[in-house]
Amino acid sequence: MTNQSTDQFESPDFYALDGLLTEEHKLIRQSVRDFVKKEISPNIEDWAQKAHFPYEIVKKFGDVGAFGPTIPQEYGGGGLDYISYGLIMQEIERGDSGMRSTASVQGSLVMYPIYAFGNEAQRKKYLPKLASGEWLGSFGLTEPDHGSNPGGMTTNFKDKGDHYLLNGAKMWISNSPKCDVAVVWAKNEEGRIHGLIVERGMEGFSTPETHGKWSLRASTTGELVFDNVKVPKENLLEGKSGLGAPMKCLDSARFGIAWGAIGAAMDCYDSARRYSLERIQFGKPIASFQLTQKKLSEMLTEITKSQLLNYRLAQLMDEGKASTPQISLAKRNAVEVALNIAREARQIHGGMGITGDYPMMRHMANLESVITYEGTHDIHLLILGKEITGIPAFE
Repeated sequence: MTNQSTDQFESPDFYALDGLLTEEHKLIRQSVRDFVKKEISPNIEDWAQKAHFPYEIVKKFGDVGAFGPTIPQEYGGGGLDYISYGLIMQEIERGDSGMRSTASVQGSLVMYPIYAFGNEAQRKKYLPKLASGEWLGSFGLTEPDHGSNPGGMTTNFKDKGDHYLLNGAKMWISNSPKCDVAVVWAKNEEGRIHGLIVERGMEGFSTPETHGKWSLRASTTGELVFDNVKVPKENLLEGKSGLGAPMKCLDSARFGIAWGAIGAAMDCYDSARRYSLERIQFGKPIASFQLTQKKLSEMLTEITKSQLLNYRLAQLMDEGKASTPQISLAKRNAVEVALNIAREARQIHGGMGITGDYPMMRHMANLESVITYEGTHDIHLLILGKEITGIPAFE
């Protein structure tokens, strides 16, 4: 039986969506798919088993253009559209959700706010180094006591004349133990939320690592702790304040998750389809049995629906028309679809499905984080519920 160490992935495209893509889109997708097959697939099971974050992948992501693909080229980004961004995230998460998290945070949560809310000096100082992978970034919003309610944050900064004094802590932060810079959201003395760029080496700034994860084991997660950190005034993101600023960043990241999670679903489906044709029981391949065909048919149906949903959402993003509830719907749908497919694909593989020879258990465990972060499954329902009824159920 072939296993995942030789990456034979073939992407399902039942409704010929490739016909809607430009040649540039296909080239971008192929370059990232080749990158994943060469750099991630042969190593990912070992990294996940050992809970090892391969720091060298950061520079390689920079080289392949995975960081900030929609950021203009003058700042080191790709200057690409959102369809390209989606395809890149889809291919990386097909390799692993933790790898996609590393890229998502860098592009959507660190580079995007510096580009959108920062000034020209900040853009020129930080974006090229983040785009190339020379620097790794993290995004500090979630706190130990404030997850779904980020507006309740207690991290704060005070104006000390020639600098700000930052105190507080953030938790469940991707990239934090290795980050060179962090975009941190904190309240000023009036209680207004602002973004600050905090750099590695600032006195009182530490990034303890989170150990013992059963999920996203190949990515690095930790805290951001601020103990009287002196932040230069020029590190304030002046372009936008209030909770709407970090929420704009999350819109971009959630869009990437919608595409990424379907990449994980595709990987599980492709593995299950191939395995079912090779695995012989009762004298014939299990693909010949009705229940296996039912599982595969339902997987392909849900993947196809999600592909169409994601493509339309990308068009709306490119037109500047995508709303937060539309993005929430796509993120929530994609992760639920991917988790269900991972579980069904695991069953098709039988006992082999729980081993690292095949990708389902790793994807399944990863997706348990993806279904929670950047808006939990239930919170996205309530975002939609507010849009439908006009009544916020989470306040």
